[in-house]
Amino acid sequence: MNAVLKNIIDTIDVEKIEANLFRGQCHPSEHVFGGQVLAQAITSAYRTVKKEHKLHSLHSYFLRPGDSSRPILFEVDPIRDGKSFSTRRVAAIQKGKTIFTLSCSWQKEEIGLIHSQPIPDVLPPEALRGDLEVFKAASTDEEDINRFTFRFEAIDSRSVEKTSMGDGETHPPYKNTWLKVREQLTDEPWIHLGLLAYMSDLDFMSTSILPHGREKLRGGIQGASLDHSIWFHRPFRADQWLLFVKESPHAGGGRGFIRGKFFSRTGELVATAAQECLIRPVESTSRSH
Repeated sequence: MNAVLKNIIDTIDVEKIEANLFRGQCHPSEHVFGGQVLAQAITSAYRTVKKEHKLHSLHSYFLRPGDSSRPILFEVDPIRDGKSFSTRRVAAIQKGKTIFTLSCSWQKEEIGLIHSQPIPDVLPPEALRGDLEVFKAASTDEEDINRFTFRFEAIDSRSVEKTSMGDGETHPPYKNTWLKVREQLTDEPWIHLGLLAYMSDLDFMSTSILPHGREKLRGGIQGASLDHSIWFHRPFRADQWLLFVKESPHAGGGRGFIRGKFFSRTGELVATAAQECLIRPVESTSRSH
């Protein structure tokens, strides 16, 4: 398996210490990636829920910056187990303090009313260049390349709109991106749930910066995820193409709001995500939030 993909999956695969307590490792980087912590918290909750119950929604808050040189403890509170629904609350802890919280709900599959929005009419992934190739061709900074592209060695990301955060131009606040991991996966549900959550935090925040001509990568914006929610609508696979349709309807008060929809290649809406993030111009702020 691709070494970077294996590292991501191994990181998501938390270690059980005792009942309702798990430990996760971090990617070696300058900060803890929010999608990593989110995926690890999902896996921790998954390990405590009846297998016939499927994750249908989650809501999370990023409370403190994490330390990537230390493991993270995940404490699961099994709030409720019913016939149809199970509820879990997960706290991610480092140095004795909670850095992240997750509340999630799991449901036994049911038959019910169905309707869904159609997939947008965009170019297929085969007609697009990979974002990793585009970024490497556009950047001359080796540190930038290593810092921002290692995840795309594992995840094939292909943007429909050709916008660059470094071109200094303003762009409409939306993006369409095809995503999938680069190798076939096993059928384990936690892997696909964790990887979709991981991918949902990739390039999400930058959508809210597009109308302002700022360059987050080179320090124009202090950015951080504040909260993140996902609703899972239908079965999906992270090793098959998913179209991530992102838009930012509002930014203000130093915060940007983004929402996104994941569509399968066959046009089904499989998940919806939303996030509010910190987007402060660096010249008017300190480094903390």
